[in-house]
Formats: sequence, structure tokens, C-alpha cells
Amino acid sequence: MSTETQDGDDLEDRVANFLRRNFPQIQMHGGSAAIQDLDRETGEVTIALGGACSGCGISPMTIQAIKSRMVKEIPEIEQVNAHTGMEGEADMGGDGGMSPSFPGETVDDGDADEGPEAPF
Repeated sequence: MSTETQDGDDLEDRVANFLRRNFPQIQMHGGSAAIQDLDRETGEVTIALGGACSGCGISPMTIQAIKSRMVKEIPEIEQVNAHTGMEGEADMGGDGGMSPSFPGETVDDGDADEGPEAPF
């Protein structure tokens, strides 16, 4: 059973490394990418993009690139769900989306959710 846990951790590490290696521009432009859910049995992973990705006009292209490239590069991954919270998902926060933020911008809006923190 410990081997299963190690394999699972390895898969999560490979997904995180994939994001960091293939999409460094996410962080360079003030965004973040985090693994929200990983189902090893079905091979389904959910990635949440936050920070500047939430209001970025090219985030749909980034999401599409993540979806198509991850399943090719990591054989255990069968399906990728990725979103910024701007599509109206109820699980991403109170108003169905996150406010965009930009590098260098500081906003003090109390308890506002700034999106998921990158795992790297």
C-alpha cells in the first residue's frame, strides 16, 4: 500500500512539474496554477488558474493547451479539467468568479479569494 501512495505522490509531482515546465508564463504574468483535484483511478485532474489568469483574455487558450498537452505527456492522465473561476462555477467562490489581479497591484479587500496558490 505504501507503493500506491508513493506512485500517487509521484503523479501529483509530475502534474505540478508539467505545469511549471510547460507554462512558466503563468507565473511570469502574475497568475497561478494549482492542482485542485486528482483522481488516480479515473485519470482525471482538475487544475485551477488564479491571479491574473482570472481576467486574462488568453486564459482560454492556455487552458486548451494544458488540456491537450498534459494527456499526451503524462500517460496516466485521461482527462483534464481546467478553469479560472470566471465561467461561473459555484465551487470557485461566492460570486462565481475571482477578481482579476495584476503583477505589482495590491488590493486590500478583506477576505476576498485571490484564487488557488501555485504548488510550486
